[in-house]
Amino acid sequence: MKIVTWNVNSIRTRLEQVIYWLRENPVDVLCLQETKVIDADFPRSPFVELGYHLYISGQKAYNGVALISRQPLKDVSAGFTAILPHLEPEWDEQKRVITGVIDDIRIVNLYVPNGSAIGSEKYEFKLRWLTVLREYLQFLLKSKSAICICGDFNIALESIDIHDKVNADNHIMSSPAERQALRDILELGFADAFRKFTTEGGHYSWWDYRTAAFRRNLGWRIDHHYLTPVLYERAKSCIIDVNPRTLPQPSDHTPVIVELE
Repeated sequence: MKIVTWNVNSIRTRLEQVIYWLRENPVDVLCLQETKVIDADFPRSPFVELGYHLYISGQKAYNGVALISRQPLKDVSAGFTAILPHLEPEWDEQKRVITGVIDDIRIVNLYVPNGSAIGSEKYEFKLRWLTVLREYLQFLLKSKSAICICGDFNIALESIDIHDKVNADNHIMSSPAERQALRDILELGFADAFRKFTTEGGHYSWWDYRTAAFRRNLGWRIDHHYLTPVLYERAKSCIIDVNPRTLPQPSDHTPVIVELE
């Protein structure tokens, strides 16, 4: 089974690129982030014509997540409150979480807040959001399901996940508090699929549109697949496909693919 995460930075803008990629790479599940479209306006037909089922949680112009699957998914829900009904509804105003089950594997597709700047209100929201995510995952783990959490985490966990021209401790997406919040989540029993196969630096999934960052490979690895132990053992490969980032008007992110036995 192949599961892909890709922040497309507007599905309507990037639709042709995504459909072309999917034809060339007929994966089992495509997890999209930053779809930036309400559910009624999501371009469903091209995916349906390729034989995919769609599960969408979107909003106008911002955020938005989708699960696009070869097989129908079971137990699909969007948002935190579907799993944690005691939370205030405000936690789901931003469409950032969707989950479903395929072949007894629960996939959790996430678009973690960026945080804007260290110390800002958005930064504090990001840290609180990650705390809620940890509670959400704790609940899902009670079912003893095999779980893949994937998506745009907007966090580079280690120094080798960032190009060397960044002061990581003082930069959004790599501050100590953000990294610790992610480590607290991983300590629930998740491991990084990419690092099972690739231990050196220089491999990135996001490059800023500015400063010719892609051409200079000034990137960040912030798009991840984290797996529970059973799935981690089943992982055969995890790769970053940089080719879509070379196209005209690409997303600033590129797909990351994990293959499971």
